[in-house]
Amino acid sequence: MISVDDYLYFVGRALDGMSGIVAGLGDDLATARPALPGANSPYALLTHCVGVADYWSGALVAGRTVARDRDAEFTAAGPVGPLLAEVRALRARLDADARDADLDGPLRAEPPRSFQGPDRPLTRGGALLHVLEELAQHHGQMEILRDALHAGGRA
Repeated sequence: MISVDDYLYFVGRALDGMSGIVAGLGDDLATARPALPGANSPYALLTHCVGVADYWSGALVAGRTVARDRDAEFTAAGPVGPLLAEVRALRARLDADARDADLDGPLRAEPPRSFQGPDRPLTRGGALLHVLEELAQHHGQMEILRDALHAGGRA
């Protein structure tokens, strides 16, 4: 079994990588969408990752009330600074949620089907692994978005 420290290390690597991409792109390019079918902006993708992690860890693992507008995450735009501050705050919440979790316990609520999570019942530990899955997947996606934006293909 993995340790909570190992889990948080890899979650942190994904969040640091995405934060670094958004910071490196700056306010203008971070909110641009590359000219790829269905592409999101890096800013929107990081906003989505904050929403995913906060909901699955905060609401389903820790039992906090988490307001989330999944659709709005994909159209989010704004200055990079406040989003990076939100990622830092998220990391503190994830740390507390993971350290306090009964990893074998049931989820605190049933996730909406529209959130497109795993198609089987999860434990709280499984929900935390889903957070890692989402962050790792979207980190790789964001690397491609960054490369496309640097190549000059903007929608």
